[in-house]
Formats: sequence, structure tokens, C-alpha cells
Amino acid sequence: MLQTLTERLFEDSDRTDLDPFAVFEEWFALAREAEPNDPHAMALATVDGDGLPDVRMVLLNARDDRGFCFFTNFESDKGRQLHAHPKAAMVMHWKSLRRQVRMRGPVEVVTPEEADAYFASRPKGSQIASSASDQSRVLDSKTTLLDRVSRLASSVDDGPVPRPPHWSGFRIVPTSIEFWKDGEFRLHDRVRFERAGDGWVSNRLYP
Repeated sequence: MLQTLTERLFEDSDRTDLDPFAVFEEWFALAREAEPNDPHAMALATVDGDGLPDVRMVLLNARDDRGFCFFTNFESDKGRQLHAHPKAAMVMHWKSLRRQVRMRGPVEVVTPEEADAYFASRPKGSQIASSASDQSRVLDSKTTLLDRVSRLASSVDDGPVPRPPHWSGFRIVPTSIEFWKDGEFRLHDRVRFERAGDGWVSNRLYP
């Protein structure tokens, strides 16, 4: 019987031919079937100018063999922090599977074409909200925001909503990816992959 990547991942044997991106895809497919809400939600950690960590939930919007992408307002707290300190860490925790994936590494800005493509794929209401919101800044009342949304919706009517210049995406290029699976009596399974040149080295970790 053909082994799953997860079975191979946690064996006490050679994992040199395992691709952590492929393992992630196997886990993410299971999460999309099992997780009741937002299987693509992830906690994103950045640091401010004083080195103080900041963490919030965002959505994993795209991924490929380069890394893992999310989109945001570049004038938000996380946008300004990542431009100043382009490194980040993230964790995806799927309670339904009792598994989590952690990764960290440098961050790069996606291309304008990638940002345009993802923005165009969003519901129109989300496009308008992204354009109207001064994310992370002080809002005097909810009415102010709703008025801005209403005015913008009227101005575009049935036409396309242009991607605002302050809205784009970041890609985390992981140098470390760790897979964690819950075990009885806290004897969890943990394997960490770390970049080594063009490949990866992996080690089992104590829980």
C-alpha cells in the first residue's frame, strides 16, 4: 500500500527526498475538508521599530514553490512593519486535525501582476472595502467608514474597482518549515525542515 507523505514524514528513517511544500499540500487538502471555518487562516508575526513582536490573523491567499502569500494594505501596521523589517513568522493551526504548521523566513513583495490578479478575483464588496479602509488607523465612528464605502460603491457602479496603490501582497519565503501532529500524553510528533542550499535538511524534534 502506498504510504502518505505524512506517514513517511514521521518515520524514523531518511527524509532527504521529502519536499516540505508537498507535505504542506497534503495537510492543507485535509484541512479544507475538515476545518469548519477558514482553513487558510494563519497567525502572522512581525516586529515593530522597537523589536516588539506583533501578531494577527490573516489569510493565506496564494502559494507555490517560491513561498506563501497574503495580501494587505501596505499602510497598515503589518505593511509598514514588513517594509521596515522584511522577515516574518507564521503558524497555521487546524484544531479539527490536531495539527499545525509553522514557518519563518524573509518576506518579499509580490509583483504588480500578481496583486492585480488576486484583487480582481475578490468579491466586489471586498474590493471596495479594501479601497475605503485606512487600515490600522484611528476611526472616529463606524458611520464614517460606511459612508466612504457607500460613496465608493456609487462611484464605480457596475464598473471594475481599480486596485488601490496601497494594496498588494507579501510572500514569505520560508527558510524553516515545521510540522507538528498531536500525540497521546503530549508525545507529539515534530519534524522541522531547514533550507540548505537548493534543498532541505530535516530533523525530528522533541515535543
